[in-house]
Amino acid sequence: MLYSETIDYLLNKLPMFSRIGAAAYKKDLTNTLRLCEALGNPQDRFKSIHIAGTNGKGSTSHMLAAILQTAGYKTGLYTSPHLKDFRERIKINGEWCEESFVVDFTERIRPLIDEIEPSFFEITVAMAFDYFASRNVEIAVIEVGLGGRLDSTNIISPELSVITNIGWDHMNMLGDTLEKIAFEKAGIIKKGVPVVIGEVIPETRPVFENVIASVSSEIAATPHSFAEEKRYVADWKYSHHQLAVEVVDKKHDEHTIYQLDLTGIYQTKNIITVLEAAYHLQLMGWHTGTEIVQKALPHVKRLTGLHGRWELVHSHPSVILDVAHNVDGIKQIREQLEFMDFQHLHIVIGMVKDKEIDNVLSLLPKQASYYFTQAQIPRALDANSLQNMALTHQLNGDAFNHIDAAIQSALSKAAENDLILVCGSVFLVGEVNLG
Repeated sequence: MLYSETIDYLLNKLPMFSRIGAAAYKKDLTNTLRLCEALGNPQDRFKSIHIAGTNGKGSTSHMLAAILQTAGYKTGLYTSPHLKDFRERIKINGEWCEESFVVDFTERIRPLIDEIEPSFFEITVAMAFDYFASRNVEIAVIEVGLGGRLDSTNIISPELSVITNIGWDHMNMLGDTLEKIAFEKAGIIKKGVPVVIGEVIPETRPVFENVIASVSSEIAATPHSFAEEKRYVADWKYSHHQLAVEVVDKKHDEHTIYQLDLTGIYQTKNIITVLEAAYHLQLMGWHTGTEIVQKALPHVKRLTGLHGRWELVHSHPSVILDVAHNVDGIKQIREQLEFMDFQHLHIVIGMVKDKEIDNVLSLLPKQASYYFTQAQIPRALDANSLQNMALTHQLNGDAFNHIDAAIQSALSKAAENDLILVCGSVFLVGEVNLG
């Protein structure tokens, strides 16, 4: 098969969560274990870092990968979903895996695909592990797809586990309380493997403490730390699409300034988690000290190819893309907007059917102009339905069947000093084409 034919086969033959939602979610690790066993268990042939969380796990994964790359390690990075090209999911030192590898892997594993009928995500996880092992990466940063305990990535034995935060998302699969969601995310915590917990709230902290206690033995406790207890952000400055963050080490009262090219103000939360993760890696002998971190963080986009996190893609008027798509993500967006300098706000938004749509809409500013649209996937809520739901929240605007038409309409109406924000769905952001 050609690469295009292979991608078509993977996207259309296999159950894919981004297209059909919960029906593609396999609640056990059997298929992933079968696939990896057939491949010689590649997940055991490289070191790894495992990252879960409701929000921030993508940014955190990319920042840690950039730090390890800057330190000189051959670094794999597995994330999902992709924005433009399938190969964005599987990178080494910021470079996508080769088209030929995707084709060869799929042909190699196809008889087993026919036998066990795995999901799209199960295949991509096995593909990533096989790629990293075959290319002899020194360490790979592995982002959880959904949840943690039953996620396909949870067959690795990592050097470090990281949980960024817990919020309201995927409740139809992970549970209808924050405690239940936290329990699923905490499923990546393993005996003897250090774990860094980012943001905690009263509902989730006992869950993490109980899981950590349950995997600890009489001989040795599982090393863990709550990142917010170690450091805090004393100050930050957002200027000319750059973010400078002053972080204080509580134990030594040391103030350190980090420059970030990921400029969403919510990165002030992620950086605390990243710094604690880098500290734990340093304790284990990895070269991830402050100097390396300071050198890496201004260049995360260039080093790893990260997009869609408060990303400026057009000026005069400004067009910013952000993959925020749930309640916590939209709250972060709203906070960011308070610090932005613009004349009028235009919001291009599309969502998928299984999100808390009314809760998200209730958080959006009523004074903005809206352009309701939809991603070209079956899970997408159609633009007219979103428009009607938005009207009940006093959000007014036109409906468009495609993101291109929505953005062109916004551009035609926006003044030079206006701001156009595209958000609501990872898949919608992935379809933006301003080239």
